[in-house]
Amino acid sequence: METLEDVHHQFALFFKSEIIQPYAYLLFKKLQEGHICLNLAESEAEATNLPTALQQRGLQMELLYTDILVGSANTDRKPFMLCNNHLYLHRYYRYETIILEQILKLISQEHALYAERVSHLQEQAAFLRELFNGIIPDPYNQEQADWQMTAAVTALLNNFTIITGGPGTGKTTTVAKTLILLFKVQPALKVALAAPTGKAAARLGESLKKASAGKSPENSALFQSLQPVTIHRLLKAIPDSHHFRHHRRNPLDFDVIIVDEASMIDAALMSKLLDAVGEHTRLILLGDKNQLASVEAGSLFGDLCQAHINKFHPARLGFINALIDNPSRQIGASKHASEAGHPLINHTIELTYSHRFSGYSGIGVFSKAILNNDESLLLQFINTVRQEDDIEVFTHQQPEYFQKFIIGYSAFIQEEDIRLALQKLQQLRVLCAVREGEQGVLAVNRRIEKFLEYKGFISLNGEFYEHKPIIITANNYPLGLFNGDIGIIRKDANGTMKAWFEDRDGNLFSVTPGYLGASEPVYAMTIHKSQGSEFDQAYVLLPASEDVSLLTRELLYTAITRAKHKVYLQGAPDVIIGACSRKIKRASGISQRFEAAI
Repeated sequence: METLEDVHHQFALFFKSEIIQPYAYLLFKKLQEGHICLNLAESEAEATNLPTALQQRGLQMELLYTDILVGSANTDRKPFMLCNNHLYLHRYYRYETIILEQILKLISQEHALYAERVSHLQEQAAFLRELFNGIIPDPYNQEQADWQMTAAVTALLNNFTIITGGPGTGKTTTVAKTLILLFKVQPALKVALAAPTGKAAARLGESLKKASAGKSPENSALFQSLQPVTIHRLLKAIPDSHHFRHHRRNPLDFDVIIVDEASMIDAALMSKLLDAVGEHTRLILLGDKNQLASVEAGSLFGDLCQAHINKFHPARLGFINALIDNPSRQIGASKHASEAGHPLINHTIELTYSHRFSGYSGIGVFSKAILNNDESLLLQFINTVRQEDDIEVFTHQQPEYFQKFIIGYSAFIQEEDIRLALQKLQQLRVLCAVREGEQGVLAVNRRIEKFLEYKGFISLNGEFYEHKPIIITANNYPLGLFNGDIGIIRKDANGTMKAWFEDRDGNLFSVTPGYLGASEPVYAMTIHKSQGSEFDQAYVLLPASEDVSLLTRELLYTAITRAKHKVYLQGAPDVIIGACSRKIKRASGISQRFEAAI
């Protein structure tokens, strides 16, 4: 069987240059691991991973810079590109360049509009304060700053804004109030809502409608008319290609584009998205910088959040604080003012107070312990029985708890109304870190199926048995089904077995199962697949061995924060502690290139 190392070697040998070959091997390996470039400062340490034949040639960095296959300027059309001591494949260098250039272009357009936008905000100051009244600061948080209002003001002033924050911090609430203000000034505003997956797009729409509930009938009608779509749909993907109908020569015709779950967007798609944004459009990216990065190469959202988060130029900070009439909720200048010239100052906001998890919430405290790699606090959770809390940690298998949890799937099975059954299916989920092995998705789904059959809830007669919950695993454009869409197998009125889904408008539609394409059962799903979803309850299964590089701080944090009310975590102490100590750090050059743009 061909190994990944063999594939890396074949890629390297495709190039005739013996100087390039070892670098090509290391770069291709990095791409497979999710990095978008090779940091040459670390290449010597990586050289031990080279095959023997390439190790013997060694890394000749002084010759790399002059190799005919290596370019170093945007106009070069070489297979490899060097920039700030990072080596890229040309394609990924272009992705990063487009992202950089388009963000800088959006920011540069703000200056001409700034005075007008300041004037609008001053005129609407009373309405703005009224919108954000009633937000209760966290009694356990020493910093009471009104970050939601700050984020809204920032988005109103800017063409490019990043709003990051954990679950329940109010990202969509903030955006909903921002849109209410924008609609008040510009009633004919053209708004697009998008997310990387269909489920995330649908949840964005639901969250915005919920956040706008109780507002004026006009606002409610406007929010009802907004239809979230996947980024691929927004850009109008051309079937069977990597291209889109919208790009810089045919930009999207919207005044505001809001993209949720931006941490899931890889470098390629982020570049395509930014390339299609018109220079006078407001782009607002929402996400959680602490969640898992994209499955494919790149961690652009996290990279963009690294620099100058919650930092403002003094004049901007003074303007924001003048709008916040409660002095105790104003932004502290000593901590948040900056004279630096970095382009992302004034553009990146982190919401810090979770309205979902209180200061003493088990999920809230445990998720912070994960992010801080607080081994002492993690061990307190692991070694303490907390049955009355919203989190329980099991250090070994607990069949009675697991079986009680999966009996919960009987609710959707016994629900006759298909729409309600789909809603009940989304109330709980088993989340696995891996696909293979005893605690992997494939084996766990089989165990759940057999248990539910034993209990008499389902009958496993055929691939598409009645009540089977399924997840689509590859886009099917003709049917309007996308990777991550979830449905249920049920009989129609004629007794014919069909796969039932909800479309983006909440309408039911059915598909003959044989036409579905790639799908699998979804009693259990990978933590990666769960991004963009949330459940009332989640049961997280970690593999038995701590020696799994996939188990990282970001993976565990993402899993724990999928649950709104209760999470069960099964994993050995060394596995949990090991995962929290393993932080993902993907190589990219975007931060250095922003610094160079000052």
